[in-house]
Amino acid sequence: MPLGDIHDLEELAHRLRSLPGVVAKSSIGVVAEVFGGGDWWAGPGDDGAVVHDRGRDLIVGGEAMLPAFVERDPYGAGVAAVLANVNDLAAMGARPLAIVDTVTGPRDVVKGILEGLKWAGEVYGVPIVGGHTTETDGPPSLSAFGLGVAESVLSATHAAPGQALILACCLDGRMRTDFPFFPSFDERGERLAGDVRTLAAVAEQGAAVAAKDVSMAGMIGSLAMLLEARRLGVEVDLDVLPVPAGVPIGDWLSCFPCFAFLLATPPEKEAECVEAFTSRGLTARRIGTLDDTGKVRVADASGSVVVFDLERESVTRLDR
Repeated sequence: MPLGDIHDLEELAHRLRSLPGVVAKSSIGVVAEVFGGGDWWAGPGDDGAVVHDRGRDLIVGGEAMLPAFVERDPYGAGVAAVLANVNDLAAMGARPLAIVDTVTGPRDVVKGILEGLKWAGEVYGVPIVGGHTTETDGPPSLSAFGLGVAESVLSATHAAPGQALILACCLDGRMRTDFPFFPSFDERGERLAGDVRTLAAVAEQGAAVAAKDVSMAGMIGSLAMLLEARRLGVEVDLDVLPVPAGVPIGDWLSCFPCFAFLLATPPEKEAECVEAFTSRGLTARRIGTLDDTGKVRVADASGSVVVFDLERESVTRLDR
């Protein structure tokens, strides 16, 4: 397993711990300081909150885009707002129903944002049903909020030792040069709508019990967020980790892929879970086994290194 510009596992672990997307997650802890620790299911905790409504489990969530990103690439920010919400809903086992948004900024920037929202909503098959728009000469801002419905909720509270850790991802695409994002829009197109709904299908089949989308915290940071609710551990085998051709593994582990999910799966359901994704032309592979150590490690033929010790630390500070 070539590490590219990373010289050894210790250097890789340091890079993954120091990602801005990981460091920023610690601010989530202020939510627990104000609202209390919750139960991780109803929140604060998973990527979306579960709202019980007359026998249905509705999933709600929201995302705020970085103002600098919105200003530099309004259209891309609109696309990213839909992507982030749809992926969060999928990671909860939900099928997306609708998205609303709040947009502020100069008219041309607002128009670009709305065009990005519209395009991505059509690609993912989820309507942008409304929101709020304010035209202003000040810095632009964008937030979006998703609503979905889950027949079987995927939650970090369901993860347990002995379960298989599956990475399901799209390896087709090209890394952006200005931002750690690996898009697959051109390569997957409208197939992405079915791709994200595959997580709801595996949840309903019992082929997965917990999931996390890989986002700005990178793959290992996102994995630590999945496992910290129950302070579980895992050793990620980098020698079997799927990596896009031509992308250094350090960059792949540090980026926000368009489609990449970590799933906790009962071992007897591993083949069923993998097949659900590979049958669509996606990549899915077991990259580790959950354990009770609390240590999130990366390993290859040279050895193993701890990246996060969840018995002593928390990425989000929600349970500390």
